[in-house]
Amino acid sequence: MEGYILDWANMLLRWVHVITAIAWIGSSFYFVWLDNSLTKPTAPDLKDKGVDGELWAVHGGGFYNPQKYLTAPKQLPENLHWFYWESYSTWMSGFALLVVLYLFNASTFLIDKNVFDMSPGAAVGFAVSYLLIGWIVYDSICRLFNKNDRLVGILVAIYIAAAAYVACHIFSGRAAFLLTGAMIATIMSANVLAWIIPGQRKVVAALKAGQPVDPVHGKRGKQRSVHNTYFTLPVLFAMLSNHYSMTYAHKYNWVVLILIMLSGVLIRQFFILKHKGKINVLWPAAGVAALAVVAVMIAPQPRPAVAKAEGADAAATSVSFAKVQEVMNARCVQCHAEQPKMMPTAAKGIKLDTAEDIKAHAQLIYQQAVQQKAMPLGNVTQITDDERALLGQWFEGGAKTTN
Repeated sequence: MEGYILDWANMLLRWVHVITAIAWIGSSFYFVWLDNSLTKPTAPDLKDKGVDGELWAVHGGGFYNPQKYLTAPKQLPENLHWFYWESYSTWMSGFALLVVLYLFNASTFLIDKNVFDMSPGAAVGFAVSYLLIGWIVYDSICRLFNKNDRLVGILVAIYIAAAAYVACHIFSGRAAFLLTGAMIATIMSANVLAWIIPGQRKVVAALKAGQPVDPVHGKRGKQRSVHNTYFTLPVLFAMLSNHYSMTYAHKYNWVVLILIMLSGVLIRQFFILKHKGKINVLWPAAGVAALAVVAVMIAPQPRPAVAKAEGADAAATSVSFAKVQEVMNARCVQCHAEQPKMMPTAAKGIKLDTAEDIKAHAQLIYQQAVQQKAMPLGNVTQITDDERALLGQWFEGGAKTTN
């Protein structure tokens, strides 16, 4: 029953997280596009009102005319919408999902003893610290070098690359990718909480009090907002990466993570410039090139053919299914069985405790345990390379269950 309840919590939290993330990222993309698409007004009445840029758009059968004021309208409206709950809800639902799925199951999802042997408590402590330290270092860089946006961008990129390297050498590959995305998402939401919204509140308070507005609030908020828009695509990949073990199971998974996140930044740069009317195909080309490098890098290597003696029968070199079943019983049925020992129910509904089940999932076993080495998760059951090779030879020999 506990597993059933956790599955429901996982499903509902993931659903909420995706919904709020769509709202947050959608509004972020919209305002970046809007800022870069505004044109200077020509009408005298708009200039008199202090309008610095405007845009005409049509959507859903209606016409819209967004206007951006240089400072603020002469009289602030009573109903002023603030964009922050999209950010806060996304982070809170994401962190809750992280707790339910990863922190409560640290030994399974956070730890890979072949990477770094630690206790579940230590893994949880490292994971939470990783998120907090990410924000502290990022915020310190922005504070210390706030007058040089280019230098800030370079230093932040270097730190994120270093953090990705560290994560991939402490946590399991799957957790490392997810935690790196969570660290960047924490930075994004903290930017809204600590800088963007407080700055906007100070500006509004000064305007209502008839006091001069300190331009530093707008500059700082804009800087953090720009960073957030570049972070978006890397975060989205990191959050989706747990579905693609070919990326996080690679020996140099930290290189894979850095290159794919870099490709997201390069592609995002193209669209930001495109909104300003500048088309430069070198940006997306560089992003695609980075993805191509990763695709070649992580491509499964062909396995050498099994040598056969001249005239030997094919059955002589085939793998005994009894040996395959021994591997399944020793390394896989702990999670994939009618009544698994390590989980309340069979993981992903996949059962490997009968010959029929093993045969039915032969392709998946080959892909996950042999080619990508993603299973067992975190290698908690300590499958050996020889056992993986045996499974590979069995599958390539036709995945028979009769010998």
